[in-house]
Amino acid sequence: MAAGGGRPRCPPGALLGMAVVVVAAGWGEEGLVEGKELQGCVVRAEPKEEQSIDLIGKNEIYGDTRHKVNVYVKVFTNSPFLVCMDLALSQEKIIDPNYLWIGPDGRDLEGQRYVNLTETGKLMVMGFREWMSGAYTCTLSHKVIETTTQEETEMVEAYKFMVYAYREADHAYQVSVRFSTTHCKLKTNGLFFEKLKQILNSTISHLMCHITESSYKCHSIRTPKNGLQHELFVNFQVNPFAPGWEEVCHRVPYDCEDVTNRKARQAAERIGKFFHQLRYVLEHEFHTVPTIQYVDNSFSMTPIDSCQPGFGKNHHTHQNCASCCVVCGPGTYSPNNEVTCWTCARPQARTYGAKSCS
Repeated sequence: MAAGGGRPRCPPGALLGMAVVVVAAGWGEEGLVEGKELQGCVVRAEPKEEQSIDLIGKNEIYGDTRHKVNVYVKVFTNSPFLVCMDLALSQEKIIDPNYLWIGPDGRDLEGQRYVNLTETGKLMVMGFREWMSGAYTCTLSHKVIETTTQEETEMVEAYKFMVYAYREADHAYQVSVRFSTTHCKLKTNGLFFEKLKQILNSTISHLMCHITESSYKCHSIRTPKNGLQHELFVNFQVNPFAPGWEEVCHRVPYDCEDVTNRKARQAAERIGKFFHQLRYVLEHEFHTVPTIQYVDNSFSMTPIDSCQPGFGKNHHTHQNCASCCVVCGPGTYSPNNEVTCWTCARPQARTYGAKSCS
């Protein structure tokens, strides 16, 4: 029996005649972000007032003179248009408007190859990368003409956008399950565990996923009704980075996180399907009671996130992109695949996306 489509897999009957009856619990990936997605971007105003939706148009984000507007742009995508005015002003006629956009490095953005500046004061940052993160400020100057006297008054408004690069988190899945056994010192306990790993790896190998950090322990448990029982506590991870996964990534233009996350999800689904089908086989095709049996309702699967170096999660700083891996800000760094941007002892990391403090 295979655990779904694809090439043939090891049959469940190879489990040494020992029962494995698992009912897959519900699981799912966390939502990418809270907020509104715009062509790979997630945008919301800093929640000083709950009116961020008013700042969002069709692939456009309006400024606000009262506070900054946070914008999150997925790496390698184009940002939405940042509009150098607020929504209310955009509904009015503007006389002799003049726009000045300044980038994070303090330079005028006009003429830069990586930006698209329109004559109506809209800015798009193209092919967004970590180093492009930071403050984008725009100054709008225009005239107001008094109807009766024709007197001209120069008006100036300033808008600030904090734009951050982000990646999707890489997903693995933590699995735990328990099995009853006749005694903790049985050699068949270890054989069962090794055979289980072998079959599960075979089931998901075509997805370039594999089982990692696997372990089991046997515990003796006294219950009020059934006396002393023995159970195997099995734990492992479904990891999307089996040998050969880099070749899959080379087939996509830029980042492969979308590919690896999709394959990890498919692998998790196949494992759930495998256990469900295996339960049926053992219940209907085996004529003797196996030594090891599944403990009802003990199966669980939980997504585990990790971030690429230079990125991390911060639910306080980036509340509106809480599940994103957001670029580490100046003075912080992330050297590994954890989800934390660490603060430098000395403020040496002055750029966004630092992987070390040097």
